Amino acid sequence: MSGDEATEQAPVRVIAAGISVLVVGAVVARLLGALVPWPDPLLLAVVIGVVLANVIGVPEWLEPGIATHKVWLGAGIVLLGASVSVQSLVAAGPVVLALVVAAVCATTLLVEGLARNVFGIRERLSSLLAAGTGICGVSAVVAVAGSIDAKEETIAYAAGTILLFDAVTLAVYPAAGSLLAVPDQVFGVWAGVSMFSTGPVVATGFAHSEAAGQWATLTKLARNALIGGVVLAYAGYYARRGAKTTTSLGTVWTEFPKFVVGFLVLAGIASLGVFTSAQVTAIENAYDWLFLLAFVGLGTELQGDVFRNAGIRPVLVVLVTWAIIASTTLVGLWMLFG
Repeated sequence: MSGDEATEQAPVRVIAAGISVLVVGAVVARLLGALVPWPDPLLLAVVIGVVLANVIGVPEWLEPGIATHKVWLGAGIVLLGASVSVQSLVAAGPVVLALVVAAVCATTLLVEGLARNVFGIRERLSSLLAAGTGICGVSAVVAVAGSIDAKEETIAYAAGTILLFDAVTLAVYPAAGSLLAVPDQVFGVWAGVSMFSTGPVVATGFAHSEAAGQWATLTKLARNALIGGVVLAYAGYYARRGAKTTTSLGTVWTEFPKFVVGFLVLAGIASLGVFTSAQVTAIENAYDWLFLLAFVGLGTELQGDVFRNAGIRPVLVVLVTWAIIASTTLVGLWMLFG
């Protein structure tokens, strides 16, 4: 049973208990963040989640409430729309969008090529790795898996590999950004085009700076919006090869990240000058807390047994691809915006 299904079926008191764990973790992260200069409270929240899952242990009955962390992440991203500079988005939008499309195409094709032709990985696992690396992490793995009739074992291998790199990039990017003194916009777009899952991108961006967090979120949302096209493309490819597929427009909409729409709507409303400065400050405080809740939950997904089961060949494929894309995009972005 998936986290979402478990949440839907669990009693309210059970869900509330799991949410209370996220709240406690978020408060602890905020308090620790006030005491130590680094890392950022958002990264501390992830660490707290990792400790909960791998050291203390999370009882099964708490999992439905903890699984709501995806809801809090989506809500925080929607509220983030109220504080985004629409003028900056419009000015840099075409360039960033072109970079996103180029990065997604390059990443997807590179993973497919390396996995099939160099490492000899079977095609469905190759496709799931490509989708997860190129679009939006585990969400893309699950979405594409449903469209190509992938087996549960294949999904688990792909998801485990992506989660491993979510953990790695959460550590590497903040350190690299600080060591290299990467400018805010460069860092945000870099994280948005080269990291995998939405949660780690947002956490890493805001850990660097407020501006970097906004650019990271904007860029990642642009990548996420491409998930529908990628799902349909893979469904069409495997359908032509005689595979059983069940993808429809309804299925694509079900998997589409709805918070992208909410973010754009609120950004449009904010651009009309509807919100006062005090209201914007209150909204910013609200999404800060929502992100803390979300990242405690995100940390609980980074479990050691998942990483151990990922397998070495998928890891090598993603490692090589990530190293190439991350390095080339950083250099290119620094030349454009630095």
